[in-house]
Order: sequence, then structure tokens, then C-alpha cells
Amino acid sequence: QVQLVESGGGLVQAGGSLRLSCAASGTIFSINAMGWYRQAPGKQRELVATIASGGNPNYADSVKGRFTISRDNAKNTAYLQMVSLKPEDTAVYYCNAILRALGVSGVPYEAQYWGQGSQVTVSS
Repeated sequence: QVQLVESGGGLVQAGGSLRLSCAASGTIFSINAMGWYRQAPGKQRELVATIASGGNPNYADSVKGRFTISRDNAKNTAYLQMVSLKPEDTAVYYCNAILRALGVSGVPYEAQYWGQGSQVTVSS
């Protein structure tokens, strides 16, 4: 069974830094894109950053120059390094992955998975 497990959220003052991690486990053949999304109270979930299997990152304009997404393909893990955090970055951050895995029937399949969510709170 495939799972995405996140770690690294927390409370930080404005201007501080945090790093989120997302580890994918299970019978995984390959991971295409991995990414981070966030959802603030009363708002829709929005894209923060994505990274393709070849390592090309893509960022929301609001985080460019402050957040860095990376991945370790050998560990099936993605990271989000966040610096110069602002109160408006406060949200639940969700890891996302599009991957190919082996089903219980022995048949490969492709699907999108989400992590459990990590609270990031930035105080002013």
C-alpha cells in the first residue's frame, strides 16, 4: 500500500525557516511529479511548488525566491525548504505525488497520492 508521510511542520516567527519532508513508501516503480500544495483557513488549496522526475522545479509566484523544492529519487522523498517565512504562509501543507506502483492483484497502476498534511504557522 502506497503512503506519503510528511514531517517538519511547526510554529516559527516571521523571517524564520522550516523544512518539510515527504517520504513515499510502498511497492513503487517510479514517481513522476512530486509537489507541495497548501490550504489556509477559508481558502482553496493552492499550488506551492512542483518538481518533475528530471528535477525541473516550478513555483507559485508568492513563494519564488523564498521556497526551494527538491527530491531524492533514491529515497522517494521530496523536500520543501522555506525561508523568509511570512504570516501569509500560514496553512496546512500537503505533499502530492503522481506515481506508478504495483497493485495487490500484481497489476501496475498509476495514481495520485496525498500526504496527511503538515501545519505551518508563521507568527508576526
